Amino acid sequence: MNIVFGEATKADIEQLVNLRIAYMIDDFGGVSAYEKACMEKQLPDYFNRKLGDELIAFVARDGERIVSVAYLHIIEMPANSILLNGLYGEALSVYTEPAYRGKGLCTKLIQNLIDYGRERGLGRVDLSATKEGHPIYEKLGFVDKEHRYTDMRYKY
Repeated sequence: MNIVFGEATKADIEQLVNLRIAYMIDDFGGVSAYEKACMEKQLPDYFNRKLGDELIAFVARDGERIVSVAYLHIIEMPANSILLNGLYGEALSVYTEPAYRGKGLCTKLIQNLIDYGRERGLGRVDLSATKEGHPIYEKLGFVDKEHRYTDMRYKY
């Protein structure tokens, strides 16, 4: 195993699509054929438009193959007293292929993500942790959010 860490480029989009679908299957226990087809249709265009700009994909490669990924979605909002420049990030879809789990890849990717956010002046990085990921994120300095407001959503 010869793992190399870096950032994905548009040449990696096919692998990123496959890893995103693998993440969804792993996280949700499966996807329907229709859901998979929709993701295969939408994701290449999304990655083409956002990758390297609003979306940074931190990856671990074993040879040419990406075996672990963590995304940083950079979000800009109106500045406020907490985010003076209006920039923050959200870590998304952290995924490692099963054969590569437990080898520290996720920890290294998230540390790279944190360092990148600090260098770019982000005010914070948010994420939603799974039970498996929570100890890793906590070890790297993430803390549980204090909820001043009630999270709500309107679904179409």
